[in-house]
Amino acid sequence: MHPYTSFETERLIIRPTSYEDAPFIYELLNTPQWLKYIGDRNVKSLKAAEEYISSRMLPQLERLGYGTYTVIRKADGTKLGTCGLYDREGLPGIDIGFAFLPQHEKHGYAFEATNKLKQAAFNHFGLRQLYAITTKDNKASQKLLEKLGLKYNGLITLPNANEELFFYHLTLEK
Repeated sequence: MHPYTSFETERLIIRPTSYEDAPFIYELLNTPQWLKYIGDRNVKSLKAAEEYISSRMLPQLERLGYGTYTVIRKADGTKLGTCGLYDREGLPGIDIGFAFLPQHEKHGYAFEATNKLKQAAFNHFGLRQLYAITTKDNKASQKLLEKLGLKYNGLITLPNANEELFFYHLTLEK
């Protein structure tokens, strides 16, 4: 049992990522899409995946009560991807992000999971705004962000980075 809130949709369980997800995180962080669009996190072993969860995922979850979530298909327990709410340096608020294994893309899982997490951001965690970033060539990500209701808001360069990213924003209407 996880001490933090999990969420469900018709097809999915969305629960905070934990050490038990290390083999899945290792696989996800080494997919061609992750390496191309998010970047190499130097997670080259299960031990490195555990250390990544410990140092990059759990601290924010413990600090804010939300962070990275593992997306699991209810029908068979398969881990499909991750989505999350991130306190990312260089952004004026919380970033919504997602990444799925290639074999689970184009089935609507990313929208289903991130839409539920967007609702949770506003209704459960009390956020009033969400932000998102994506590379200029990641058309699938841009399309999903727009489907979630985020609006393109120009370009941004994060601290200690060289690449300009597309910057999106959504404010909860009162």
